[in-house]
Amino acid sequence: MKKMLVIVLVLMLTLSLTVGCAQKAEPTPDGGKVKIGLVISTLNNPFFVTLKDGAAAKANELGYELIVLDSQNDPSKEIANVEDLITQKVAVILINPTDSDAVGNAVKAANGKSIPVITLDRGANAGEVVTHIASDNVAGGKMAGQFIIDELKGEGKLVELEGIAGTSAARDRGKGFNEALTGTNLEVVSKQTADFDRTKGLSVMENILQAQPEINAVFAHNDEMALGALQAVKASGREIMIVGFDATDDAVKAVNNGEMAATVAQQPDKIGSLGVEAAAKVIKGEAVEAFIPVDLKLVTK
Repeated sequence: MKKMLVIVLVLMLTLSLTVGCAQKAEPTPDGGKVKIGLVISTLNNPFFVTLKDGAAAKANELGYELIVLDSQNDPSKEIANVEDLITQKVAVILINPTDSDAVGNAVKAANGKSIPVITLDRGANAGEVVTHIASDNVAGGKMAGQFIIDELKGEGKLVELEGIAGTSAARDRGKGFNEALTGTNLEVVSKQTADFDRTKGLSVMENILQAQPEINAVFAHNDEMALGALQAVKASGREIMIVGFDATDDAVKAVNNGEMAATVAQQPDKIGSLGVEAAAKVIKGEAVEAFIPVDLKLVTK
């Protein structure tokens, strides 16, 4: 009886170890880790730094080597980064596009070498992508719009600061926001691009403030532009409600301080970690959904 008990315990321990090991990546033939590439649009933005950190943590947990390259918001740098990853023989490429149109050439370059591509946060308008992982940006834009509608009771003059032209995030956030305004007496008196950048958000908003004597609220497609707009509004001494998108640390702090009214919270760390999880499934030959959505919520004081 004791022998039988010992045998059962040994079998259970062996099975447990086998299952635990199965969750880790298999080593390459030369004994090294399987490589996953991550091309980020820019690491000069807290949102994408958090996305990268989420991907790195998950890659470490699952036993993959993550190679991260920064495109510095330059499409030509982006395709060079993808070509670099191709020469490094990565198993999968995760890419956060600088521009949804321009990234098509980079995706096609990977397609040509039979390397699967997964897009994060921003989609690709050309090339073959295994899956796209992102927040529902249309829903997020509607969420911001509805908040402003409720706060202004359906009447007022608005400014919309747009992200980089050609990105799916800018297109979808703007679409959702403007759909929410349909049927209200809210008027967008100025809609200008500030390229998801804080400094540009500041300068663009300064110009708008000079041109528009009446502004009740600003919706910025990301928090960096919202924070730039906040600087301009504070300097002008005017009372204008500002709503951002991303819930970066600086923006959440501004909301809690009563300087910004709200920000739509994404989960960039989750986008990154889900990207690596999807890459792991692709490497193992498992099926993945064509779109993997990540939940949003509105952050207010």
